[in-house]
Formats: sequence, structure tokens, C-alpha cells
Amino acid sequence: MHTVKLINCEFYAHHGVMKEEHRVGGRYSVDAEMKLDFEKAALTDDLNETVDYETVYKLMREVIVSQKVYLIEALSRQIAQTILDRFPIVQSVITRVRKINPPVGGVCDYAEVEYQAFR
Repeated sequence: MHTVKLINCEFYAHHGVMKEEHRVGGRYSVDAEMKLDFEKAALTDDLNETVDYETVYKLMREVIVSQKVYLIEALSRQIAQTILDRFPIVQSVITRVRKINPPVGGVCDYAEVEYQAFR
């Protein structure tokens, strides 16, 4: 197995438990770490034999901005499942979703969840 990663993809969206978060929105950072066999792509230089990370980015953006949820746990799961559904070559995926400057009553760079899904 080989790994393809997208790291710190940033989006502005409206998620959170508090009503104010849904109204005002906030910044989110997302990672996707995908395990797959891309040996054929490496040998042939053929994008069709691997995962297209531009498409992965667009899928992540669609999940993040098209809805409002309470929990980043839900976002992380939905992103992972969407990647697995779209790319049969991907055998497993780890997603990390970070809420930048979460409302915790003090200084906090981000809250982060990690979700792992397997085919």
C-alpha cells in the first residue's frame, strides 16, 4: 500500500453546537490520508490509475460547505465515506477535521478529530 495525502485544506463553513456558529461560521482545516496501490500509476504516469487529489479536495469542500452540522466528528466521517464511495482504488482513509479557534472560553488554536474508514 502507498499513501496519498492532502494536508491543511482550508474552508469557511457554518458548523457547531452553538447557534452563533451556524450564523457566523468559522474556519476549518481538513486532512485526508488515503491508502491505495498506485504502483501502476507510478510506472505509467497515468492519473486514472491513482486518486485524483483535485477531485478529493472538491469532495471535501462539498461536504464541508453544503450543510450545517453540530459536530466535526460527523464531518470527518462524511468526508471519509465520500472518498471511499468515489474512489474504489482507495482501500482506507483517515480524515482529520480541525475547527480553528473553537469557542472553548479561552485560547485554543484548534479542536481536531480523526476518523478512519476501511473498504
